[in-house]
Amino acid sequence: MLLLVGLGNPGPGHAGNRHNIGFMAADAIVRRHGFKPPREKFQAHLSEGRLGDERVLVLKPMTWMNRSGAAVGEAMRFYKLTPADIVVFHDELDLPPGKIRMKRGGGSAGHNGLRSLDAHIGPDYRRCRIGIGHPGERELVMHWVLQDFAKSDRVWLEPLLEAIAEASPLLAEGRDSAFASKVHLILEPPAPKAAPAAPTEN
Repeated sequence: MLLLVGLGNPGPGHAGNRHNIGFMAADAIVRRHGFKPPREKFQAHLSEGRLGDERVLVLKPMTWMNRSGAAVGEAMRFYKLTPADIVVFHDELDLPPGKIRMKRGGGSAGHNGLRSLDAHIGPDYRRCRIGIGHPGERELVMHWVLQDFAKSDRVWLEPLLEAIAEASPLLAEGRDSAFASKVHLILEPPAPKAAPAAPTEN
């Protein structure tokens, strides 16, 4: 079993925030793969479905970002999972908008959701870091992450979320690097090879 966790803050006032891109990724997977409607469990919204042959749960903690680990810890213990069975989607200031990186383990880098997860389940879970860019100054970070994406961001945000959803079955296979590569290829397919030039007559 795989547990996919989207990080964000509950409520309509936060739905479009940069900090909620983890929720957005989770929702895109649920829609794309026809998961069951969410139910309330573990202080979270929980959807169930399949990616390929694997049973998959999608969890969106409703505890506020800085207490996300409480919900994830409850689910992990209930289903007797290990951190290796958990993939967390979260916003990443240190990546350009629209870029993703997969990582297993590591620090929280000041991210309150990751700090809470580390406290409840340890740091060895899998992470899908989704770039939202950096505002440039440290004192602007809080406003930046709690601000809605601009309309102009849709040009990269919507294709990115669809690419994550399309490639997500690779996460169920444990192929995190292949997942990241597929997302990249969906968004930036290789340019078609130029046709060879016709021979010239002398």
